[in-house]
Amino acid sequence: MRGVVFDGKQAQVVDDLEIRDPGPGEVLVDVAAAGLCHSDLSVIDGTIPFPAPCVLGHEGAGVVEAVGAGVTHVAPGDHVSLSTLAACGACADCDRGRPTMCRKAIGMPGQPFSRGAQKLFQFASNSSFAERTIVKAVQAVKIPSDIPLTSAALIGCGVLTGVGAVLNRAKVAIGESVVVIGTGGIGLNVIQGARIAGATRIVAVDNNPAKEAVARQFGATEFLPSADAVRDVLPTGADHVFECVGHVALVRQAIDLLDRGGQAILLGMAAPTAEASFLPAGMFLDKSILGCRYGSSRPQHDIALYAELYRSGALLLDELVTETYPIEDFAKAADDAEHGRVARGVLTFG
Repeated sequence: MRGVVFDGKQAQVVDDLEIRDPGPGEVLVDVAAAGLCHSDLSVIDGTIPFPAPCVLGHEGAGVVEAVGAGVTHVAPGDHVSLSTLAACGACADCDRGRPTMCRKAIGMPGQPFSRGAQKLFQFASNSSFAERTIVKAVQAVKIPSDIPLTSAALIGCGVLTGVGAVLNRAKVAIGESVVVIGTGGIGLNVIQGARIAGATRIVAVDNNPAKEAVARQFGATEFLPSADAVRDVLPTGADHVFECVGHVALVRQAIDLLDRGGQAILLGMAAPTAEASFLPAGMFLDKSILGCRYGSSRPQHDIALYAELYRSGALLLDELVTETYPIEDFAKAADDAEHGRVARGVLTFG
């Protein structure tokens, strides 16, 4: 079968992947579509260290082909959106409703794929850049079959991370002000999360003026080319500032733009050794700096919720899909994503 394999130096499309049968508590999925997220590019450029060789992809949707013993919530033929969160469901964090903190879901990649005698690692417990993949049952969330799979693919990372950061982590309230630095796939979902939450001022910041129209479509009330201009529209600062780029200078700006009692939420993926600085004295005005993993999501709950919000018209998914690419055009899709030409490119296996 076809898939995108990173060998430690480069990523390429291959057609000789094999995958084992699903074991107990696992689901085998025919992947129909997979969003190309910057996290995949970050594996390729080394920003996210990951063992190689591996099959890339972590934002997908498809149709269940088979289930292992003990799986009852999905069955062959069901449409599913896939999360990356292979939580155990039994530890203290899972029991507290914090599956993103499950230690068994982090840093232990399996090897369900092979090429000949060589085993390949699974990226983010997902590997949706393959025609078929195996996930833990908890990662496969049943969705209505009337949602296009090219759109449903984006729920599993970009929507969970961006909208979840607003609703679950920052808990933005009606009438509050929000600044979003960076309007890529994550930033656009933060913007629409803020709109859904009832924020009245949603300031999008991006140095690419071509992104203004889509930022406003998703809910931005203002669009600025630089964070330096935020104080012109929010003189006392913002209640919430989301840094969605991963540059340490922008982390500092996000903190500096906070109003009293404000929160800076860090979503951008900086290099593992990158350091940011800020003025501690400013934090005594009840300001906070929040990390956020995967939108502090509970995927079985949140994906189902976002699917219904999409069906009601409140959540935009189709509009996120700038372009679709056959899997063979992965290099072009990656180049378009790297240069900011798309909100989200989606790979397909038709």
